[in-house]
Amino acid sequence: MRLDGKVAIVTGAGSGFGEGIARRFAEAGAKLVVNDIDDRGGERVAGEIERSAGQGSALYVRADVASDDAMAGLVKRTLERFGRVDILVNNAGITHKNGPMLGVDEATFDRVFAVNVKSIYLAARHVVPVLRRQGGGAMINIASTAGLRPRGGLVWYCGSKGAVITLSKAMAQELAPEQIRVNALCPVAGDTPLLPSFMGGDTPELRAKFLASIPLGRFSTPRDVANAALYLASDEGAFITGVALEVDGGRCI
Repeated sequence: MRLDGKVAIVTGAGSGFGEGIARRFAEAGAKLVVNDIDDRGGERVAGEIERSAGQGSALYVRADVASDDAMAGLVKRTLERFGRVDILVNNAGITHKNGPMLGVDEATFDRVFAVNVKSIYLAARHVVPVLRRQGGGAMINIASTAGLRPRGGLVWYCGSKGAVITLSKAMAQELAPEQIRVNALCPVAGDTPLLPSFMGGDTPELRAKFLASIPLGRFSTPRDVANAALYLASDEGAFITGVALEVDGGRCI
């Protein structure tokens, strides 16, 4: 299988895109560390992977990705259980509600940038040394079409995802000599728990308006994002680094 023998950490994997990525990687033969702060979701996903892929194939680790100590503990638990890390997917993310930019309070702004941006810095601090010792690996940062096609209403969220795209490219250039590949994925919104915040509510009218901006006429699914992540994580993507791959049904055209 495409990820046989690989160990992958997926943050924010208790639901949504992260859950889809964790399940797809497990199907491809990887051993999974499912991270979240939602114990119920994280334990459910890890347990279901264990039951479908076999005992010892998944581990749930609770960790706040915006905490350095928590990220250090996440990597430590991974190494204790599986002995290595080959793939890191920085998927955990949050947003503020769609609305006027000055309506976002400072605490919310700080939390958005801590979870969406600082988390990647913290993850790199603890995972990159492991990848260096192993002779390479793959990092995938989940950005958004909001980082490529920013609009009012989600100003600070757009800024955080623009930062993810830029830092992914800079990391890719710096780490390439050590065979560590870094890429970003830019999904359009999916029918996940964050969708109402992106749209500023959830009504048939708001959904129709949003869908009208996607040429292929539907929201993204966790499987769409997972399939793209699988390509970038596998040996089939061995010559791909520094890209921001749009998984968007044509929204960014």
